[in-house]
Amino acid sequence: MANSSAPAQPAYTDAVVRGFALVAVLYGIVGMLVGVIVASQLAWPELINGIPWLTYGRLRPLHTNAVIFAFGGSVLFATSYHVVQRTCQTALFLPKLAWFTFIGWNLIVLSAVVTLPLGMTSGKEYAELEWPIDIAIAIVWVAYAVVFFGTIGIRKVRHIYVANWFFGAFIIAVALLHIVNSAEVPVTLWPMKSYSAYAGVQDAMVQWWYGHNAVGFFLTAGFLGIMYYYIPKQAERPVYSYRLSIVHFWALIFTYMWAGPHHLHYTALPDWAQSVGMIFSLVLLAPSWGGMINGIMTLSGAWHKLRDDPILKFLIVSLSFYGMSTFEGPMMSIKTVNALSHYTDWTVGHVHSGALGWVGMVSIGALYHLIPRMFGRKSMYSTRAIELHFWIATIGIVLYIAAMWIAGVMQGLMWRAVNPDGTLVYSFVESVKATYPFYVIRVCGGLLYLTGMVIMAWNTIMTVANGRAVPTPIPAVPAHA
Repeated sequence: MANSSAPAQPAYTDAVVRGFALVAVLYGIVGMLVGVIVASQLAWPELINGIPWLTYGRLRPLHTNAVIFAFGGSVLFATSYHVVQRTCQTALFLPKLAWFTFIGWNLIVLSAVVTLPLGMTSGKEYAELEWPIDIAIAIVWVAYAVVFFGTIGIRKVRHIYVANWFFGAFIIAVALLHIVNSAEVPVTLWPMKSYSAYAGVQDAMVQWWYGHNAVGFFLTAGFLGIMYYYIPKQAERPVYSYRLSIVHFWALIFTYMWAGPHHLHYTALPDWAQSVGMIFSLVLLAPSWGGMINGIMTLSGAWHKLRDDPILKFLIVSLSFYGMSTFEGPMMSIKTVNALSHYTDWTVGHVHSGALGWVGMVSIGALYHLIPRMFGRKSMYSTRAIELHFWIATIGIVLYIAAMWIAGVMQGLMWRAVNPDGTLVYSFVESVKATYPFYVIRVCGGLLYLTGMVIMAWNTIMTVANGRAVPTPIPAVPAHA
């Protein structure tokens, strides 16, 4: 007979991981639905018929905030809390504080859903939320850092796995970026209104230092942490080169911080600052591709698994899009290329090859790995639904980005075409008319990607309904570890 007085084996703090994983699926659908609506408004401007809070100018920042911070942020919270526990062989530090981050982050998302359609915005790209919400973000983020680094501090193994390096850098950098860029002078509490603490070109420089590093750290470093844990786990193979992963880390986080000025070519920003941004952007190609190669080559000796494992397809194809986006970005930062691409839909295509292809696909793959294990299952309810999701999403991305690339290059060429006497060959409205078919194709691509997320939601509901959340015991650590 078992001894009922024996102490229970300690378990990982997985309830908060479950919460973030499930809301991530919900926010993915909401954010991408708003994206389809704003894409449809660009194709058919009279679609909303002038309802103020549903106009493009108000819904577009809601789309970016919902996809980046609601969906992407929830994925990062879920995976970082999951990974740091497993790699440190310990439960989360201050689990109640972890629940505070869950409640706080979701309240911030709700506040964005309310304030942005009402037109309360700071007007800063990826930082539109007004001053009371900015303060709340900073408080929640500090709590997140305490939980994450506290867990590393009480780890039961000496080694700190490389995924935690990327998660840690992402947490520190985002705190720095958010606090500096969101420095503002409050005017009113309701309606929320503030003015930036910076002026003119300094404001633009700080904004794009933040804006590009939101891409560099929130949407790259954090998701590389996901890549370095979930690809080896799903493939059941060690990371191809651990040494390369460390070189990748240090080269990436140093270089990314200085690439922001490439968003301000041919502006009032001093020319030398523009050139520095361009040079660092070009250097960034090396660590980015080093990380991509490291992730893909982790499948060495296990390539056959791609035939039967749709989760691996998501993860590996995401790295292909990462490689493509991190080649395209440095290329577009070259001043002569930027002269053609800037202000065109080529930029939109580039952003979405990274957002849908890299961030979206790696997030979906990680969630498909994570969710069943959080509910006592070895796999999702339907593997065939994952396969269907993969192909629908991939076709949707290709339609979207190909349409935007073609439209963008066409726009750039039409805008700069001149007659022998120096007059413009095309009026602006002619370029808009020529772009229309590609905007319709973009809507179709977005609809396909959204359909994939709906399939994922159904699969998640069925997995949760047929599973059971059970505590995962923390394995005993050898004395020499």
